[in-house]
Amino acid sequence: MRKTIDFLLNDWLDVASLAGHARYSEHSRETFESVLDTCQRIADEKFAPFNRLVDAQEPRLENGVVILPQCAYDAARAYVDSGMLAATQDYDVGGMQLPYVIELAANAFFAKAGVGLGGGGMLTVGNANLLMVHGTPTQKSVFAQQEIDGKWFGTMCLSEPQAGSSLSDILTRATPDGDGFAQDALGPRYRLTGNKMWISNGEHDMSGNIVHLVLAKIPAADGKLVPGVRGISLFIVPKLLVNAAGELTGERNDVALAGLNHKMGYRGLPNTLLNFGEGRFPVGGRDGAVGYLVGKPGDGLKCMFHMMNEARIGVGLGAVGIGYAGYEASLDYARNRKQGRPPTPAGKDPASPPVSIIEHADVKRMLLAQKSYVEGGLALELYCGRLVDEARTGPGESVPAIKALLEILTPIAKSWPSEWCLEANNLAIQVHGGYGYTRDFPVEQYWRDNRLNMIHEGTHGIQGLDLLGRKVLMDDGRALRLLAQRIDQTAQLAGEHAELQDGSAAVAGALQSLLDATRAAWSTGQPEEALANATPYLQAFGHVVVAWLWLDVARAAVAAAAGKDDGFLRGKVQAARYFFEFELPKIDAWLAVVAARNATCREMQDGWFES
Repeated sequence: MRKTIDFLLNDWLDVASLAGHARYSEHSRETFESVLDTCQRIADEKFAPFNRLVDAQEPRLENGVVILPQCAYDAARAYVDSGMLAATQDYDVGGMQLPYVIELAANAFFAKAGVGLGGGGMLTVGNANLLMVHGTPTQKSVFAQQEIDGKWFGTMCLSEPQAGSSLSDILTRATPDGDGFAQDALGPRYRLTGNKMWISNGEHDMSGNIVHLVLAKIPAADGKLVPGVRGISLFIVPKLLVNAAGELTGERNDVALAGLNHKMGYRGLPNTLLNFGEGRFPVGGRDGAVGYLVGKPGDGLKCMFHMMNEARIGVGLGAVGIGYAGYEASLDYARNRKQGRPPTPAGKDPASPPVSIIEHADVKRMLLAQKSYVEGGLALELYCGRLVDEARTGPGESVPAIKALLEILTPIAKSWPSEWCLEANNLAIQVHGGYGYTRDFPVEQYWRDNRLNMIHEGTHGIQGLDLLGRKVLMDDGRALRLLAQRIDQTAQLAGEHAELQDGSAAVAGALQSLLDATRAAWSTGQPEEALANATPYLQAFGHVVVAWLWLDVARAAVAAAAGKDDGFLRGKVQAARYFFEFELPKIDAWLAVVAARNATCREMQDGWFES
């Protein structure tokens, strides 16, 4: 993976040019490589050797305390010591001011080595980043700074047992905390009561405190919760109470662990059900967990989207890392497993020696598919990371367009690797044959770990609804037009290379099919008709985007090869060719039901499911 990361960063994305931006002026290609070297080493030493162990020894409860294997603590400490919690933060708060694309590339090593280890670094970083944008100066210095320093870890508390992804239906309530409401230096103080489900890292002792970011509703004057998302606000609810100097007061907040969720995979990270304000740890003899308002009342979802969108790119990267682990494991197995003989005259002799299974065309097909998925997914995440950096530090006039591109690509960055790098793990099991279905090899765990990514941070269906129902329509379709312009430009440039002309034509044709289907889906103006097939639309959109990126990566590979017979670069072009010829044609079936506003699914009735 390292060689591909270096190629994508340097030959394709030209990250060294970011040093020309004032924010990154003290960096260079050498400093970027040093960060990658450090993270790769830590991942190899503290994560990879223990990935199977934390899968077998999942978190457990003893006397109300979450118990983890020692390697989990060691990995979390190693991650903190690496400085990656502060990777993109300003120098004056102890950060490294690294580009986000470098942070993503470095985290790919951890995702591949052991995605469930490390104390939930992605959550803590996202939590701190949100507070650095939406928090008060005191909230930044007390809560975000402790997270940046690695002293405290963070969570995001959105879902509830009865509501799931339907955040408009949450019931956790926040009421002003009496006389101290407007006087607390940490912000307007509230008391929260309710339950939160699926909270990763919700309880542990890997850090000095846990900073929960909690969505809750402030009751209206009549005491009732405001329906919909307009009533949602965001609160900091620390596990242990602190003062305005960031010092622990010695008092436990009323946040209680109700239980652990026992997961199919991703077991190194405890996943919890939390009760807020149930009275197990009453504060000051009053009901409710103490929480501090972030931003304005009613702006909770707006604030939380800062963390959610960052997490969606992180989820996509995690899916890529797990997919990559399976690809490399199955590639190694295919090179070493001797079985069968080729369908050639020599192979018909039963006395001839068996060949490595990588010599069989169908095994090559499965390996090529995996390569196209994981490397295409990695390109997608790093491209989005580059857009984040351009939006943060690029010329002011270019920023709105870059942000629009990033908005329309975020559902793809989350969903596409979650589906297709999972399929890569499926193929890795198939390459191993019967051995892949046993615990003697790691590929079965990789599939189980990766299966989560189509669910958390917005399920597949929700990403499809967001894309077709909102992202392609916003600003009268501006983001979609900007994306189409970039795809057209790449197709034109790639078409100048003889070996990429077919791929260029295929991508250009796929883009036109996507645009036509988008118009057809909304031709009646009826959301019920358009959105019934949002998931096939999401799949087709993702395949078009990844085909475009593969075309651009192949163009960079052809330029880098410059007539040389380089197997690494040749592999990039061949994987792109595979994607154009085997994967891109799938969009025709997906877009057909979208364009026709096919009613099969939405017209199905409950009673017809009887079996």
